[in-house]
Amino acid sequence: MKKLLAIATPSMLLIALLFSFASAKQSLLPEQAQAVLLPEPLHEETRMSDSFKRRLQDSIQAYFDKAVGEKQIVGAAVSIVKCDSIIYTGGFGNKSAAITDGVDAETIFRIGSVSKGFAGILTGIHVQEGLVDWEDKIIDHIPNFRLASMATAKKVTLSHVLSHTAGLPYHSYTNLVEAGLPLDAIASRFNKVLPLQEPGSVYNYQNAIFALSGEIIERVTGKPLKDVMKEKIFDPLQMTTASASYEALQEATNVALPHQRIRRGWRTMKLNKKYYNAVAAGGVNASVTDMGKWMKFLLGNNPDVLMPKVMDQVFNPVVQVGGRRNYYQKWPGYSSSYYGLGWRVHSFMNTETERLQKVIHHGGSVNNFRSEIAIYPDDDMGICVLFNSPTKMAKDCIPKIREIIQQIINSPEEEDVSLKEALVML
Repeated sequence: MKKLLAIATPSMLLIALLFSFASAKQSLLPEQAQAVLLPEPLHEETRMSDSFKRRLQDSIQAYFDKAVGEKQIVGAAVSIVKCDSIIYTGGFGNKSAAITDGVDAETIFRIGSVSKGFAGILTGIHVQEGLVDWEDKIIDHIPNFRLASMATAKKVTLSHVLSHTAGLPYHSYTNLVEAGLPLDAIASRFNKVLPLQEPGSVYNYQNAIFALSGEIIERVTGKPLKDVMKEKIFDPLQMTTASASYEALQEATNVALPHQRIRRGWRTMKLNKKYYNAVAAGGVNASVTDMGKWMKFLLGNNPDVLMPKVMDQVFNPVVQVGGRRNYYQKWPGYSSSYYGLGWRVHSFMNTETERLQKVIHHGGSVNNFRSEIAIYPDDDMGICVLFNSPTKMAKDCIPKIREIIQQIINSPEEEDVSLKEALVML
């Protein structure tokens, strides 16, 4: 056996590692499956990767169990992707504070503004197909679109609304979106809002005008946005729990309910219809299992859906986000932030490489759900966390989970030295 291990190639080690990382909340791969999938000389590496997986599971379980025990959250779900594998999915706490009904990896949450990343990618798919262009004028697709100045209205492009650079004040007409008004009706009312700057010159976060990107996709395809998302993203990526409508959420059986904090704990709330009239801004529903599939795609593992060149356009920084008061600007090593097309694009100092590292990120909040997603292209890694209650924990759960992963990689048990080398090769 020692002789066989000595001649094991890096590619063989990689194969073993990827198979062993297939993760579920409480189980490892069956013994028979391991015997079939892994070459006999690599059983030692299999044992080591199981050890890594066990420690990762234990550490994340402890992190969230503490939060549930201290009533920081009601329930949560986590997905972690490395290379082309989902290495961890798990659920914690309960779907409802009123009954004991545990969250699992298939439990569906509302993801709020993390939906904006889907809108950016979906627009890129239609750019790729030639149905729209990033520089298309909004008014050419939605003729009743108005700003205080008609000349300015004619300048606003699809890329402006996707990057929050239309020149409007912060959150213009978000109240109308939450009141349930149709986007077509909202589009004609922006003439009552005084713009701050020329389009393309300033960042101000939006929901209403951002959602017009989805309205345009509906008009060029002739289909509801929920159906276009299913056809172009959910079905190709086999995201079987994902949807973009209130009706789909109502029909699902494994759904987390939202919660409101009360003096002694949490009160269960009803699911509401907010943002299903503006799906591009905040209307997607999904489980962490499906968010894991989404992150695999974002790391470049499905060029049939979107070519890398167009994905790079989506992730390209468009406008700088100033200040230092946003929660992500307080993450360790923070350097700068920009907004791309539906995504935040940050730079952080990697203390190990002493180089700036790109992080593609977004957070979301709707109906008292809270969500976070981050892609680390340099590490070939993605992390997504979904909560069914508002919580301060959301502000730093991404860097804390990444720290957990890095600590396990960089400080393995003595028997896991070969695993560390394998992870470096990845």
